[in-house]
Amino acid sequence: MKTKKAISLKTLTKSSAWDIQESDVFRLLEEASKDADFKDNLRHYTDILKSAFEIETIVVDKPEVVSKYEDRGFKVGLVKVCENVNEKWAIKKRPILRVTDLSYENIHHVSARQLVEVLDRNFGGGWESLPQSIQDIIESGFDISTTTLPTSRIHRPGGMYEKKTNDGYEVLEIPKGTWTEAIFVKAKPEVERPRMKYDQDAVNKRDDLDEDSDLDKDEDLPENNFNDQDEDEDAMDDDKINEEIYRTQLDEDPVELSDDLNLEDDEGDENY
Repeated sequence: MKTKKAISLKTLTKSSAWDIQESDVFRLLEEASKDADFKDNLRHYTDILKSAFEIETIVVDKPEVVSKYEDRGFKVGLVKVCENVNEKWAIKKRPILRVTDLSYENIHHVSARQLVEVLDRNFGGGWESLPQSIQDIIESGFDISTTTLPTSRIHRPGGMYEKKTNDGYEVLEIPKGTWTEAIFVKAKPEVERPRMKYDQDAVNKRDDLDEDSDLDKDEDLPENNFNDQDEDEDAMDDDKINEEIYRTQLDEDPVELSDDLNLEDDEGDENY
C-alpha cells in the first residue's frame, strides 16, 4: 500500500492542496509560522492555497460578521502572519459545481460519479457542446466515450451501455427527442512518472569529455606567421613613395613638359 508523505506548506502544490480541508490549512499555517522565513513566504503559500480554497481576511472582527461567514460555509480561525500580529481568516474549500470549475489541478480529485453530476448540471447539448479546453481537462483524468442511439435501443441487452456499465463506467444519459446520447465516464488509473536513474558511467564520460576539452585549450598552438608576412610585403613606406614621385618630376625636361602642356591646350581649343 502506498503511504502518503506528510504535507507541509513548503511541500504543498496546487494539486495536493485539493487533498486537504479547511482545518488542515489552519494547522499547516500554525506549524509554518514557527519558521523564521514564514513572513517572507506567506504570500507564496496563500497563492497556492487559493487554487483550492477561498480565503478572506475578516477586517471587522465582530460576532455577527463571523456568523455570516460561517453561514456561508467558511471556517474561521486566527493566523499568525508575523511576530505579535494575528489576523482572522475565513477559509472555504472551492466547490466544483460547474464544468468551468474543473482544472488540471483538481480533475484527479473528482470521482466519476461527481463528474457525471457536474456534467448533468451543466449539460444540454451533449459532449460535443463542451469547449475543447474543458474536454481536454476532463480527458486528462477520465476515459470518455459516447454513443447516440434511439431511446428504445439504448438499453438493449449486449449493447454498448451494458458492456460499459459492467466495466465500471458511470453513465450520463441526455435525451434528444426520440434519441438518447450516453456519455460513459471512468477515472484513469494514476500513473507515477518513472524517475531517471542516476547513471554514474554517463556522468564520468561527460567529465572526461570536459577534461579533454580543457586539455585541448591548454595545448600550445603553432605560431601563425602568415598574416605577419603579408603585412610586411604589402606594407607601404610613405617616405619612399614620396621620394620616388619627387625624383620622377625632377628627371623630366621642363621644356618637354611645357610643350606637352601647350599641345594639350591647343587640342582642347580645337575640339571646343
